[in-house]
Amino acid sequence: MDVCPPVVVHPPESVGGRRLTIHGARVGIAYSLFDVLDFLHCTGLPAQDRAVDDPELIEWRVGGPYGWNSTA
Repeated sequence: MDVCPPVVVHPPESVGGRRLTIHGARVGIAYSLFDVLDFLHCTGLPAQDRAVDDPELIEWRVGGPYGWNSTA
């Protein structure tokens, strides 16, 4: 059984930043890894859910936690 991670960081946008969804709800645009951590904190996710390299918690669509520039 495949389980979808609660957090999805979408590919870099051409205008900058990456859209962030948590449990399917759009929470904003992250411009850095620090922004992702801030969104997680503000939405009340427990500290252990902030492991940015844990694929069970965060799905990085293109680029991973260190890819912030658009390839377009």
